Amino acid sequence: MSEVKRDYEIGYGKPPRGRPFQKGQSGNPRGPRRKDMSALLIAALNEPVYATIDGKRRKITKRQAIITQMVNESASANLRATKMLFDMIKEVEQKAGAAASPEPAKLTASDREVVELFVARLRRQIAAEAAEAVEKAEAAAVAAADEQAG
Repeated sequence: MSEVKRDYEIGYGKPPRGRPFQKGQSGNPRGPRRKDMSALLIAALNEPVYATIDGKRRKITKRQAIITQMVNESASANLRATKMLFDMIKEVEQKAGAAASPEPAKLTASDREVVELFVARLRRQIAAEAAEAVEKAEAAAVAAADEQAG
């Protein structure tokens, strides 16, 4: 460190003479950082609270307490809580759907084989049911013709 000769003392309450604070100007002109509404909400929801669950005192977040209370109210036939819960579920599902990749994953060879076997089995089953329906219809037509003739 270099020692500089000064004829004045620098310290607490004695800023350097070359750059003292200007009168009327704050030491931090931009002020403290402001938190936006979402940051305040997240901080408040993540605060811990104590709740009695199944007879035991547990430490959970306010977010968990709110959701648990809303589900319990909805289960006890509170229509307002039920509507709010359904709205929240819809919103969460929409966000999850938007976050999911729109392109499905590629099928492997073994997956493709399983799907092809399943489709073939369904086609056989549908054909058998259709043939059975045709046989029943023919039998019903024959029975109706016999009644008219007899």
